[in-house]
Amino acid sequence: MDYEVDVRKLELFNDMAKEGATTVSEHLNQLSGLHTEIEVSKINFLDMADVRTHLGEREQVGIYVELTEAPYGYILFMLEPEGSKRLAQGMVGDMGGGEATDGLFTDLERSAMQEIGNIMTSGFIDGWANVLDTTIDMSTPSFIFGPASDIVDEMGGWPDEEIAFVVDSHIVASDADVEVTVYTFPQLADLVRLIQRIDVSTDVDTDTAASDVL
Repeated sequence: MDYEVDVRKLELFNDMAKEGATTVSEHLNQLSGLHTEIEVSKINFLDMADVRTHLGEREQVGIYVELTEAPYGYILFMLEPEGSKRLAQGMVGDMGGGEATDGLFTDLERSAMQEIGNIMTSGFIDGWANVLDTTIDMSTPSFIFGPASDIVDEMGGWPDEEIAFVVDSHIVASDADVEVTVYTFPQLADLVRLIQRIDVSTDVDTDTAASDVL
């Protein structure tokens, strides 16, 4: 297909991603009581073979969802294990006691992180759907703990593309050592079709206002 995109529309999509990351940050603030900020949000084009190198080898917590409508693909939240533990404990409190099934997280804490992932994903993509005047349904979040580069293998269903379009947003709570990186891996052809539909006169700040999911 024709992958040509008006650069103004691509810039608007980048703004949409930044607004989505801002919404995620706001939801984390409400969920955890931490003060989080967007450190960086940018679009990357990577060779598919370089995705694992980009993610690195450190042990991470991954919360991912599959988008079951265009642009399809995945949203992946990556967190340091200790920061993820703090978020989970903030959700479950004293109920989080018990044996850690993977050496760090109890079953209840894993469930709490999946719910946090659900809320973050909704905040991230609701604004896209508003701007594009569409719906973007998603699967139930999945929890993975292990080397970051292995997480993409667990996700499966990678697009048959040579290039990965990655929205890379970094959210930090500097006072609590909590960092969240949001990766978006859409199906390139479906994403291009959606971007081509964007009206260049779109006011992103207004139209990306996400639904109240809390």
